[in-house]
Amino acid sequence: MTSPAQPDPTPESERAPVLSVVMPAYNEEATVLATIERVLAVPLDLELIVVDDGSVDQTRTLLSQHYSEHPRVRVIFQPFNQGKGAACRTGFAHARGQYVVIQDADAEYDPNELPKLLEPLLDDRADVVFGSRYLHAAPALRRSWHTRANGVFTAMSNAVTPMKFTDVHTCYKLVRRDILLGLELCEPGFGMDQELAIKVAQQGCRIVEVPIRYEPRGYAAGKKLGPLDAARIAWCIAKYGVPGLLR
Repeated sequence: MTSPAQPDPTPESERAPVLSVVMPAYNEEATVLATIERVLAVPLDLELIVVDDGSVDQTRTLLSQHYSEHPRVRVIFQPFNQGKGAACRTGFAHARGQYVVIQDADAEYDPNELPKLLEPLLDDRADVVFGSRYLHAAPALRRSWHTRANGVFTAMSNAVTPMKFTDVHTCYKLVRRDILLGLELCEPGFGMDQELAIKVAQQGCRIVEVPIRYEPRGYAAGKKLGPLDAARIAWCIAKYGVPGLLR
């Protein structure tokens, strides 16, 4: 006779969640608190790891005041600004969930998309899920210079991998944690987007793209990607993609 299932005695604070949300933040005082609340409101078993990347505005103060002891939020302070990729790697190292996703601290990406993005992973139809801004994009978004630049870099990435992405530089990348930690990511800045995409494609991971909503912001509102980042991204495509073609 089977005995009745017993409740899990593991304290809530020690139990591994299904999803770890890693939020790099640099000078996001205007949006970081509201974005955290939006993530916590999503009906998923998740933890949120916020990595402040050496902010010089009020971001660090706000995080300390509001989330230093929250049961579902861990805040990590980088000693100085090292770049989005470095902040993400710090968050990845602290993640406990079976799956890990990146969430920007601004208001461009809607956390309510996370359950839809998680479905292919939970159904074992994918190892990696990218949220694509351009699968069903509005015409105005498709005409922006940022979209056109992303299209160029995405096409370059597709030329060196077996995967034909539509949006390599999306924030929303969900990856099984065991795969993510095995990628040995090293890019400190925005080049990490290309590094991660190329490496999962080269490893033969099952990758699915899911359309997402997107509300772009301008540089006046805090957008940070610039010409030097674009040059580094192009270099990363050659650095990580070309050797795979030669093997």
